Amino acid sequence: MIAPLEEGHVGGYSVAYGREDIYFPVYVTAALAAIFLTAAWITGALYWLPLAAAAAGFTYYNIPLLETGRPTVGANQYGIFIQAFGLIRWRAIARIDLVEIAERAMTIHELQIALDAPIGSALVADWRKRPAYRVLMRLPWRMDHRGVVRVDLEPFDRAPDEIHRTVLRMWRYYRS
Repeated sequence: MIAPLEEGHVGGYSVAYGREDIYFPVYVTAALAAIFLTAAWITGALYWLPLAAAAAGFTYYNIPLLETGRPTVGANQYGIFIQAFGLIRWRAIARIDLVEIAERAMTIHELQIALDAPIGSALVADWRKRPAYRVLMRLPWRMDHRGVVRVDLEPFDRAPDEIHRTVLRMWRYYRS
């Protein structure tokens, strides 16, 4: 009996969000939301509530960055999996590129996966439908109009070139 492919149990090579001090603002904004909410409750002044809502919204949006044990991006014998997107089969991938993008005073690395098939036939497992409580949370991917899935590699626990090299090697092996 083959178990269905679920988002948390895909096996193979995977990377998760790294635990670094970069995500310290998520904890700070959570504390600020609690402080502003407490201030609104104690003082009875409503002008604290928009500040509390803004801080809580930022925290809620960035909660996935704190889920360090959960596989976010990776690959197995079936294809490349991306959290909240799905499992893209190897044959539906036209190319896999690592792109450096200069953004203000830093350079970010992006994994670009070009599809040569429509999304419906490219996905082995479709995980784009998320639970209601996760709908407004951060996604690790975005897709442009040309059918290229773009994944920002900076927040992960492995180096961008290592992720690209491994996924590219697996793509060449399983595609042949």
